[in-house]
Amino acid sequence: MWIFLVVLLLALSIPILGILLDSPLGKAIARRIEGGEPLPTELGLLSRKVELLESEVDDLTRAVESLKEDNAFLQRLIEDAPARQQLPPRATS
Repeated sequence: MWIFLVVLLLALSIPILGILLDSPLGKAIARRIEGGEPLPTELGLLSRKVELLESEVDDLTRAVESLKEDNAFLQRLIEDAPARQQLPPRATS
């Protein structure tokens, strides 16, 4: 009985698998597995430019964060300046 069910399941799965592989979804999966179509030259150049711009944006973001930290430090120094005592005048001989 079990052998009959396994054979029946196998017999029914073969046409279903054939239909799925012949569908646009199956063809897209096959193209992806094969490596897909090579990108056109313009698209490849554009993707490199986008990567370059993304790295530049990251660098600029880090620079802005550094400037914010420097600005906050200088602002604290300016605000604390009146609270500090001044040095006594220099004695003249």
